[in-house]
Amino acid sequence: MPITTCVFDAYGTLFDVSAAAREAAAEPGREAFADLWPKVANDWRLKQLQYTWLRAVADAHADFWDVTQNGLDWALEASGLDGDAELRERLLQLYWELSAYPEVPKMLATLKENGMQTAILSNGSPAMLDGAVKSAGLSDVLDDVLSVESVGVFKPHRSVYDLVGKRFGTKPDQVLFVSSNGWDAAAATGYGFQTAWANRANEPVDRLPWVPHNILSNLTTIPDLAQRL
Repeated sequence: MPITTCVFDAYGTLFDVSAAAREAAAEPGREAFADLWPKVANDWRLKQLQYTWLRAVADAHADFWDVTQNGLDWALEASGLDGDAELRERLLQLYWELSAYPEVPKMLATLKENGMQTAILSNGSPAMLDGAVKSAGLSDVLDDVLSVESVGVFKPHRSVYDLVGKRFGTKPDQVLFVSSNGWDAAAATGYGFQTAWANRANEPVDRLPWVPHNILSNLTTIPDLAQRL
């Protein structure tokens, strides 16, 4: 069936999760952090994801904001920065104002012009996602923002992907699901969605029972892909 709905992961897909650390490192007086920010950003994101998986399998759900703070605390300690409370607060503040990747606004606008329904499906809490969407100016090009908080478990649990059909009345093969996380796109393939992996870092394909249907370097060609499927 033709694609009617394009659904996007948020963090790392539409929003640049490294932006908070990168922007903090460029501020006056943070010369020491300037040398460490890539490691902090990478550790922060990795632990944030790992904690969602562990909480999902342990049935120990928490708000994504708590998980985000937990991941940052680990990352700061790993770089010897756990005593810098001001830096911690600044990084958390900037996380609510993450930049969208450059191609995102035009890509979403083109999807809407083509008659597609558009949405976010994210581990993020509603408040976090609302802040990111408004900060990036994407409110007018998204039909909805769906959060795992409504089912109380993180991706890749199937109940999260169920949210799309419940909201839009779609069958799985009418949905193009897009994520920068290879494991997320793979799990969505297993669910029955058409999928695209935004593999910005040119990483290997995850060794899972499923693989993404399409692998892209960014989101620029998503409107063309959605019309071809």
